[in-house]
This record gives sequence, structure tokens and C-alpha cells, in this order.
Amino acid sequence: MAAPGVDSFISLTSRRDEWPRRVAMVNHARRFLYLSTYFYHPDRYGREMAAALIAAAARGVAVYLVVDGFGQRLAGALMSRAERVAARRLWPALAAAGVQVCCYRPRPLFQQLLGGGYHIKVQVSEEGEAIFASGNISATSFDGWNEVAVAVRGALVRELLASVMVAIDQPERSHLDDLPGGAGDGATRTTHYLAHLPCADPSPMSPFRQRQANPVTDALVALIDRAEARLMITSFYFKPVEVLLAAVERAARRGVRVEIIHSHRDALPASAAPWLAATFTYPRLLNAGVAIHERHGGEHSKILVADQREAAVGSYNLEWAAHDRLAESMLFTRDPALVAELDARVTAIRAHPAVERVTATGLAALPLSLKARRALLYPLRRWF
Repeated sequence: MAAPGVDSFISLTSRRDEWPRRVAMVNHARRFLYLSTYFYHPDRYGREMAAALIAAAARGVAVYLVVDGFGQRLAGALMSRAERVAARRLWPALAAAGVQVCCYRPRPLFQQLLGGGYHIKVQVSEEGEAIFASGNISATSFDGWNEVAVAVRGALVRELLASVMVAIDQPERSHLDDLPGGAGDGATRTTHYLAHLPCADPSPMSPFRQRQANPVTDALVALIDRAEARLMITSFYFKPVEVLLAAVERAARRGVRVEIIHSHRDALPASAAPWLAATFTYPRLLNAGVAIHERHGGEHSKILVADQREAAVGSYNLEWAAHDRLAESMLFTRDPALVAELDARVTAIRAHPAVERVTATGLAALPLSLKARRALLYPLRRWF
């Protein structure tokens, strides 16, 4: 496990804090700018970012935009017809202006067909700051779902940029060496950064059979197993691979107060399938004593905090896709100040008025039409 240092860590708790910081980074870039996102909408945020990227390329900045191919197709369900047309026009316009647009697709055919892709969201320039976030370049993330983002400096930035370069066919590796070094004055906070990159697993049967374990999943299981009194988890929809689900259940049964905050079904008006897939975990979790909460409007952050002693934050939703199909990364830390920031963030999420607790009676009271769709979905729940 690598242990890159963090010299500066700022939790961007407000979406109004994150967006100006992103645009300012692009506007100040002079040598290179990398931006990775699962999907990109040509709404007011996408248009403003596109204008900034084009202006940066015009003044000689090497600009790389990484967008996931499958994620962009899925995002079409969140767009109006006019936005879908605008999105198709956006890519050639950016390329013509000198922006290097990288549409990521994994090599294994099954990965392509079953939603494999690149889910890491990073923005970094030669100034040495990286924004590591849960959200995408979209009003859905900035005006809709609740997200989390952190701005970091230090040796970790090099690790984040290296993870983005994996999704680029011909990255400029020298940019890694152009980043500022760490403080080196003893003030660096120790963190652990782990990334899982399915494209590094050449197995033609992936995701059904993989040659490599997922180190992010393993580290999350270990974090959960170390929890002694309190475990807080946020995720878009909580439908994890079995080893993670079993770890959460074990924690609750040994007396840990476990609370999960994820999205209400209204977070995705286009489809209730991801939420329905998550509900299959409800009986097992409720029986173990886990408190499950749903956030109206959508909870898209990905944070775990154990005992106010250690925490993880990043791109990994607790779902099957994050384990076996998507490139994901998480920052793990035991630094007291960093853990306190993330713990405060999750505590605020839990207390938000849009968050309501799930009960067994509420699940039983679902409309008959949703119950029927839920029954049909059961054999395919892993893929939603």
C-alpha cells in the first residue's frame, strides 16, 4: 500500500466552494490541465468549463479531458433532447480547439458490454493542487445530488494524476515530474491512496473472472472490520459486493452502531432499477441492526468513517460495479484532522432534513408496480 503525503487538505463541503475552485484552476493553468469525469453534461456548468478548457488550450496549455464512454451514454437519460444534440457537437468542438478529449473504454469485450469504465474524478494542473471528487461535470452534481470533494496538495497529487493517465492512450509522463514536491518539513499528513484499474487486468472473462484482486475493496473490508463502536457510510446506492455486505453485517452484529446514508429512488427519475437493486440488502441489514437512511434528491458522496479514528473518501460507490467493472480510487487516512473533517461532513449529511430512515414497514408498503419490478430485477441485481 502506497503512502503518499498530503501537505494541504481542504474539504469542499459546499458545491459553491468547489465550482469556482475548478474554474480558477483551469484559468490559472499555464503548462497542463487534466480533468477526468464519468460523464459531462453540456448544461451551464459544462458550457462554462468547456469555454475555460478551450481558452487554456488557446494559450498553449496541454489540456486533457477524460470522459467515460459508457457513463456518457448513461448520462443521456439525464439530458434533454437538446442537451444530447449539444453533447454530440461538444466533443469535436473541443478537439478542434486543441483539447485532447479521451473517451475511455476498457479493452475486455465483456467489460464494454456490461458497463465497465473509468469512474475516477480528478482535476489537476501544474500548480500542484488536485481536486478529488465524487461528482461529475453536470448540474446533476452541482445543483442536484449531494457530493463531496477535497482539494489536496503534496505527494498524493502525483498518485492522482498517474491514475488519470491510465485512461489516456499517450499520456505525457513528464507532467508527473513537473508537479511540485511535498513540503518535506514534517508537516505532511500520512494518507494511503489506492486505485483499482480493471484495464490492467487483461482477462477476457472480466468481470466474471478476474486475475487480480481489487485492493480498494479489500482495504474497505479491513476498515469496516476494524470498527469498534461507530461506522458511518455514504454511497449513491448501497448494493455492495458480498464481501463488503458481509463485513457491514459483521460489524453491526458485534455491536458497532452502523449507519448507511444513500439515495432515495427519486435521485434517478429515469430509472428506479438501481434503488430497487439496493433494497435487496435491506432485510439483511435491518435484521443485523443497521440504520439505513435515504436522501431525497440523491446522496452521491462516497465516505466511510470508523470510530472517528479512520476514514476513506473517493469515487468508490459501495456497489458491484465499483468492485469488478469500474476504475475506482479511495483516499484512506488516520490523520486526526482529516478524519475529523470527514466525520463532520457525514454527521451533517445524516442530520440533513432531506434524509429519512428506512423501516421494514416502509418497504412492505411499496406500490404493487414497484414490487413487481423488484421481483423481476432480482436475477439481474448485480448489474444495476
